[in-house]
Amino acid sequence: MEPAGCERELTLLTAGSVELVGRILRSSNETFLVQLSHGEDTAQAIYKPVAGERPLSDFEPGLHRRERAAYLLSESLGWGMVPPTVIREDAPLGVGSLQWFIDCDVREHYFTLAAEDPDTHPDLARMALFDFIANNTDRKSGHVLRGDDGRIWGIDHGLCFSAVFKLRTVIWDFAGEPIPDALLADIAPLADEVPAQLAELLDDDEVAALRRRVRRMLQEGTLPVDLTGMRYPWPLV
Repeated sequence: MEPAGCERELTLLTAGSVELVGRILRSSNETFLVQLSHGEDTAQAIYKPVAGERPLSDFEPGLHRRERAAYLLSESLGWGMVPPTVIREDAPLGVGSLQWFIDCDVREHYFTLAAEDPDTHPDLARMALFDFIANNTDRKSGHVLRGDDGRIWGIDHGLCFSAVFKLRTVIWDFAGEPIPDALLADIAPLADEVPAQLAELLDDDEVAALRRRVRRMLQEGTLPVDLTGMRYPWPLV
């Protein structure tokens, strides 16, 4: 399921040495910027150790598995919207997720992109569909990035894939719009079977719920609508 064309990223993430650079401030859980080195090649990544998670009442410890699962879901769909993400057992503070660092203008986020650049709307609408399928409970505006390469990326997926529906997102501008046929074709296989590499990171109820959400989107054919007006994360950015 690993994508072609990401060999360098995955080599550094899986086999590179990991050196702590600094902590990312304002994160709910302890999150670190790290330097990856493999031979003479270097890059940066975001490291989220299990040891730095604060206890949650609705998610078991091990959010790193959900970060990895979101990446695998994106790749299984062929959408490439989640940066390459792996699980490392030998990272400096113990097991956790390593995600490729996206160089971007941090002043840009979902609200600015949606308001100022209509060319991003197809990617943003696709992310709304992704978040419904993944049952993302925490799609803040700042979790949407435009990389220096112009691509739209989604980050911070530790609170996804609950078996209980609890979608919370800022992406409601496209609610009720028809889902393009090409995207429906992309998600259709998940209605019958979730790839093993993804399924093994979730429990049976979570896998079954993912399939139900996909079937609902295939049946309705439109992006979800929030009838309550309450399905927003906090803070919004």
